[in-house]
Amino acid sequence: MGRGHPERPDRVRAIEQALDESSFGELLRIEAPKAGRDDVLRVHSEAYVAALESASPSEGLIALDSDTAMNSRTLEAAFFAAGGAIEAVAAVIEKRASNAFVVARPPGHHAGVSTPMGFCFLNNVAIAARNAIARHGAERVAIVDFDVHHGNGTQEIFWADPNVLFCSTHQAPFYPGTGWREETGEHGTIVNAPLRAGADGEVFLEALREVVLPRVKAFRPDLLLISAGFDAHRDDPLGGLRLEEQDYFEATQRLLETADKCCEGRVVSLLEGGYDLAALARSVAAHVAALQGA
Repeated sequence: MGRGHPERPDRVRAIEQALDESSFGELLRIEAPKAGRDDVLRVHSEAYVAALESASPSEGLIALDSDTAMNSRTLEAAFFAAGGAIEAVAAVIEKRASNAFVVARPPGHHAGVSTPMGFCFLNNVAIAARNAIARHGAERVAIVDFDVHHGNGTQEIFWADPNVLFCSTHQAPFYPGTGWREETGEHGTIVNAPLRAGADGEVFLEALREVVLPRVKAFRPDLLLISAGFDAHRDDPLGGLRLEEQDYFEATQRLLETADKCCEGRVVSLLEGGYDLAALARSVAAHVAALQGA
């Protein structure tokens, strides 16, 4: 997205280096396929996808808003990120993998039905959820988002959808200005647990335990998706929360325990934010270690 932009290729390089450690040697690694247009249109409007295609430059950068830019390969990368989400869901539901973590960028949870925003173009977790329902017969899907920023795009997409539960912990008040407790959706399937700036792992894990997980259990989803943003880490330059790697490990364990009780352990996690490279690498390693231990 341009020199000095926090959403940069080094994010994936740092994660790949962390996951090259011998403790992760048994991981099944699958290259993401490119999502089909019909897969994306289960979430985004035809007019929006066409507008992104028209905006895509042949060279250089084009700014879509103050912090979201496209180059000539951005949209292709976004389709591959969405394809990774779709393939991970298939692998877990078809029992080729017990769970999955999708290392892909650009992230997705700020993208709405017809709006790019906050470094996001296609909403990967929403595409994963809709494809689980359309392709694999899932009746209910739960999404838990622990990025430091509220997943406003995901909330918008599923605001009136009784088959998808969206739960979010995030810093508030903060960008993008949404995610308050009273935002519950048309069917009560939106659950927000906002955290004040400076909140640490204890506060975060309490919100997960007391607010989010009981709602997931009561919803009894067929699949649990995680919007895994690691920018709530205390070292991240874009957030104001104070989580550490162990908090992500414990949160992942709690999510896995919940999934074991209500959806046969089916969990797919997708990378969202995380912009301090060292903190991101350590946090992802903790997250994947918990997934691997399931």
